[in-house]
Amino acid sequence: MIKQTLDNTNVSLENKALAQTTVYAILFAISFAHLLNDLLQSVIPSIYPLVKEKYHLTFSQIGWITFTFQVTASILQPFVGNYTDRNPRPYSFAIGMGFTLSGIILLSYASGFQSILLSVSFVGIGSSIFHPEASKVAFYASGGKRGLAQSIFQLGGNSGSAIGPLLVALIVIPSGQHFILWFVLAAFLGMIVLLRVGNWYKGHLILRAEGKFMTNEPKHNLSKTKVIVSIVILLFLIFSKYFYLTSITSYFTFYLIDQFHLTVQQSQFHLFLFLGSVAAGTFIGGPLGDRFGRKIIIWISILGIAPFTLLLPHANLFWTSILSIIIGLIMASAFSAILVYAQELLPGKVGMISGLFFGFAFGIAGIGSALLGHLADVTSIAYVFNICAYVPLLGVITGFLPNIKKNKVGANN
Repeated sequence: MIKQTLDNTNVSLENKALAQTTVYAILFAISFAHLLNDLLQSVIPSIYPLVKEKYHLTFSQIGWITFTFQVTASILQPFVGNYTDRNPRPYSFAIGMGFTLSGIILLSYASGFQSILLSVSFVGIGSSIFHPEASKVAFYASGGKRGLAQSIFQLGGNSGSAIGPLLVALIVIPSGQHFILWFVLAAFLGMIVLLRVGNWYKGHLILRAEGKFMTNEPKHNLSKTKVIVSIVILLFLIFSKYFYLTSITSYFTFYLIDQFHLTVQQSQFHLFLFLGSVAAGTFIGGPLGDRFGRKIIIWISILGIAPFTLLLPHANLFWTSILSIIIGLIMASAFSAILVYAQELLPGKVGMISGLFFGFAFGIAGIGSALLGHLADVTSIAYVFNICAYVPLLGVITGFLPNIKKNKVGANN
């Protein structure tokens, strides 16, 4: 009896140690896949100056292109996440990359507004399949370091978003729309990486089914009402972050061309600087959230950029570039902190929460882009940036988030 108790204790300790082991190889692999996925997505806004001139599009039509991509990327994500929480599909994100591959091919041959809409919808569907399961892999490979894992995962995505416009400026803008086909190489590479990650994910699921992992998900003592209210607040914070972000990703190049008479390639380089700063700042937020609490990181990352966003529309080219880099660095940590905070509010619903928040982020970006495009048509692109400068002030509602008291993992939020 004593021997059996000791054996059970040893197995329990081994399983706990296994669950708390951070699998960095998988984290960096899924981060690299995220880089490739978001690199391909970033091709869409990067070619806006090209297709606007080639097909005589209005800002409203540019906004509808973003809306179509973002809504197809958002609307399926919560459903995909909820389904895969119950029925895990280790290779589904490779299938998602296949949809993105199809969209990139179609985009290289698109001949007008309608065919561009069709192309970007395929890329959006691919994204909606990729993100929930990929985020869940990062969660499972975290070994309890959830903020760090989510930051590594987000670092890949933000790096891809930064590299994409630079590659488009070097490859597509000088040579023409058909050169978008070169990006299918990234899609094929992504599928190969995701198949390898899928093998690990499948093995991990088998071990979980056999009871080889002791899950140590944080608990809290919040009521159901407080959890729901907190989720709504977090979604509102996502709104403030991504509504402002879409003004940069969709219209910053047009703003720079209009205000400072830059060429398309020069404006793409400034967009790269902003997105590069987002990538650089991404890695900071997760680990700091693990150590000091996610709530304070959310405060700093959203409300903290407000002074700089308010200054940006009144700056010259040099300070516009500097301010955009500062904004990107500070804002970058928000999503990782918000997502992990939400996952801790609803333990066991990693896929659903990831799908909901990624989907909502994409949806807000799409709706925001459509509204801002129409606003730019009826006013000016400079007016759009003056209005959007006030959006980060909504970060003040972070104060209404409760402090989550967690057991064993992490510190108080």
